[in-house]
Amino acid sequence: MTVRYERPVSRAAYLSRRLAIFSFLMFVAAWGMHRFGPLSTPSFLAVALAAALISAFAAYLAVIGIGALWYKGARGGKASAAALFFSIVPLAAFAYGAANYVNLPPIYDVSTDTAAPPDWLEVPSADQAWLGPRLPVTAANRQAQLAKWRDLTGRRYDGALDRVYTAARKVAIDQGLAIRLERGAPELALQELPETEAGREEAVPDALDYIPVPVPRPADTAPEDSVLPPGDPSIQGEQRTFAFGFRQDVVIRLKEELETTLVDVRVASRYGDRDLGAGVAYIESYLRALDAELLGIAGD
Repeated sequence: MTVRYERPVSRAAYLSRRLAIFSFLMFVAAWGMHRFGPLSTPSFLAVALAAALISAFAAYLAVIGIGALWYKGARGGKASAAALFFSIVPLAAFAYGAANYVNLPPIYDVSTDTAAPPDWLEVPSADQAWLGPRLPVTAANRQAQLAKWRDLTGRRYDGALDRVYTAARKVAIDQGLAIRLERGAPELALQELPETEAGREEAVPDALDYIPVPVPRPADTAPEDSVLPPGDPSIQGEQRTFAFGFRQDVVIRLKEELETTLVDVRVASRYGDRDLGAGVAYIESYLRALDAELLGIAGD
């Protein structure tokens, strides 16, 4: 009589694979719709949290399946391995956010000038949905930032305001900032003199064909400035983080002091009461690029 051994089957292992694949696809679809599509940040965070919870349960079932394989020789080892593999992405994103949430100060608005942060040209607002209302920035928040990032300060350049403003605007655009508002942008209009053949013949070889004449900027050429609050030249815009596309509001302030120009940057997360370090990362990246653009004229 032939005895046929039948291996047991771990249902937990195969269920874990199905759940892990589902959570992975759900997370990737939500990420794509948020990063490149119309999905709002609160909705994306809700889906990402749900995907992470499902992935955690799938990983738990996968461990049960591996235990059944080890102790009973049950089928499902490959399914458990696949479940663990597909669970990595949602769980890694959740772990990264949770680590920053615990280890970084509870702030969503950071500035290189904690004593007098740059003013918003237009105060940003957004529907926080299930995230709930967030409190205004307080002095305690600024002190928490200062305690964590003491080296986060503005830059002083030994250059004229117009030159530094042009560089600051160029670097902002290169860094992906979508500029919405500007105030006090310095400009020099060039007035061209009419050119004639006689004048060309009589001119000395070193004479200029066109004579640049600085002309004050007419008030009626920039009607948008009239509705903005008075203050230092500033640039305000919106940018998105590289990986997840979280929206951030940015304002860059320039202040002319004697023969130098001081540049300060303020960044606020559009949603939530914490930016998980994204604001500081943007400021540091922006100032490094601005230093490179204005290489040789940076001061203390």
